[in-house]
This record gives sequence, C-alpha cells and structure tokens, in this order.
Amino acid sequence: MVVTTTPGLPPVVDRPTWQRELDALRRREKAATRELDVIAAQRRRLPMVAMADYVLQGENGPVRLADVFDGRRQLIVYHHMWSPGQQWQCPGCTGFAAQFTRLEFLSDYEARFVVVTQGPIDEALDYKRRVGNQMAWYSTADSTFGADVDAPPGGGFAVNVFLRQGDKVFRTWHTTGRGVEQLSHAFALIDVLPYGRQEGWQDSPDGWPQYPTYSRWASSQQIARAYGPGRASNREGAR
Repeated sequence: MVVTTTPGLPPVVDRPTWQRELDALRRREKAATRELDVIAAQRRRLPMVAMADYVLQGENGPVRLADVFDGRRQLIVYHHMWSPGQQWQCPGCTGFAAQFTRLEFLSDYEARFVVVTQGPIDEALDYKRRVGNQMAWYSTADSTFGADVDAPPGGGFAVNVFLRQGDKVFRTWHTTGRGVEQLSHAFALIDVLPYGRQEGWQDSPDGWPQYPTYSRWASSQQIARAYGPGRASNREGAR
C-alpha cells in the first residue's frame, strides 16, 4: 500500500457551509445514538443461562466463579488471548486491557471488570506485571470455563457478562470481534480525528493517509515500555 508523504486535507469552506455539513452529520450521529439505546434496551431484556460452579485460579489461589464477583452482582470478563510459551502475548488484547486503569466507578453499579486467560496463572500474572496492567487477572487453564463461554484454548478474544444471585451465576451477554469495540475508548477517540484510524479497509477520501490494518497499533513491547515497571525511567529518558 502506498502511503502519501503529504496527506490530503479537507476542503476549506465558509462557516455557514461547514455548519450545514456538520448539522447533517450530527443528525446521523444522533440517530445512531438512539439506535444504540434501542439495542441496549434489547440487551437488558435478554434471557440468561445458568453456569456451573467453576473454579478459576487467582493471584491467591483457587477462586469460585461466584467469588470472582468480589461481592458484587454483575461481572464483565475480558477473555485475553494466550499463546503458550510466548514472552509477548496478543498486542490487541494487551492494548485493549491497558486502557482500563480506573475501574472503581463500577462498584457504584454493583459491577466488576476482570481479565480471564487460558494461560497458567503464574505466567499470566507475570505478563500482567510486565505490561503494567492494573486489572484483576484469573486463569481458566485448569477449568473448562473458557471453552464453555466461547473462549477456548487457542481461540480469540471475547467478552462475557454475568449476573450473580447468591451463589448462582448466570451468563447474560457475549460478544467478540468488533463487537468488543464498544467497550474501548481508544477507537472512539481516534474515530473523531480527521484522518480516523488510517487503516486501508476504511472508506476515506483520496489522499488520506492509510496503512495496513493493525500496523499503527502499539506492540506489546511498546505497551510494556509505556506502562510496565520501567515506565518512569523510560519516560524520563525520552525527555
């Protein structure tokens, strides 16, 4: 793919023309927001399915799935892809989970957001520390939990949501692929930029910078340098 060294620019117009174009776009944006409200309402009306009494591995040993809620009623699980024996795991998963550093507000909604991976717990926690991740991690390496909720060994990333009633846990929602984007603020911010994600699959005007898909995403090593144990010295050296 050829990338222009001098990227194209939006046309320059007068204020009334710009406002008219913006208003037309905003009508579509507001319609999309209302549609998302309708979708969310349908999601709240989904039935649920009872889960078995799974036991995962946590930082302090075995943990029942019901106890992963940590006393809350609702649980969001991000299933982090895992490649056995690899020093650096999926950069997309690493970058996605790196966004979430302040999750305390979920407590006000009786909710918690955790990472579950197929990797052995010691390896998973070592990786968590290496890349500076701040979420709570659990392993399903010794359980069929991941496979039973569409996140099997060797499988892709996914999100599952659960509801707890006492010691009983129910699965209420699942998504994968681009369905996970709605939980990310990174793409939301990038998408409002004039050049957007700059990926070749996107519909952009001629002359807009475009690169192969994923090529501008941070690598796991870059995320570790930005957020991991050596981040302070790395940032100081970059000044």
